[in-house]
Amino acid sequence: MTHAALEPAEHGNTAEELLGRIGQLTRQLREGLRELGLDKQVAKAAQAIPDARDRLGYIASMTERAAHRALNAIDLAQPLQEDLASNAKGLSRRWDEWFANPVELDHARQLVMDTRGYLQDVPQKAGAINTQLIEILMAQDFQDLTGQVIKKMMEVVNDVETQLLQVLIDNSHLDKHAEKRHEAEASSLQNGPQVVPGNPEAVTGQAQVDDLLESLGF
Repeated sequence: MTHAALEPAEHGNTAEELLGRIGQLTRQLREGLRELGLDKQVAKAAQAIPDARDRLGYIASMTERAAHRALNAIDLAQPLQEDLASNAKGLSRRWDEWFANPVELDHARQLVMDTRGYLQDVPQKAGAINTQLIEILMAQDFQDLTGQVIKKMMEVVNDVETQLLQVLIDNSHLDKHAEKRHEAEASSLQNGPQVVPGNPEAVTGQAQVDDLLESLGF
């Protein structure tokens, strides 16, 4: 390609002309959407976006709250569990030493008292740990609520996808036959877009949908 071929034409479009063409195309698109009844579909899809954003915010809030509840419960339960384990190991070691080399009665009496104190302490600490385990369990109730929200969001997303895809399909057919309609001076908008099986120009498969989206730059 030569350098001259890359240069704009002498009477090329000015910025004003370009903006004018963009405005004209925008108006044509809006008129086409309105005549096809697709403006309501676009509006419905646009309204679904803030709703989906709010739902995502709700899910994030519920998930964060559940995480904080679970972490706080773990912070309270872990020291209790570590204390029980440490004391049990210490008593077990002392009893092993005593059985290996029995000593005077006073030392044995202290070992028995320490063991008795530990056994009395176990139920209280075990109960406290159980309370925190229940708190962790209760913190998971967000899954039921967020699961319902996520399910609803999937329905919204699918609906938005369907509406926007329908707009792309219908406008693809509109652009394809625009020249023929102008030549015939007849509007094909009265019959609406044909996207049902049986019509040779209908989009009937996922492969055709993918090809359409790819051709449109999606």
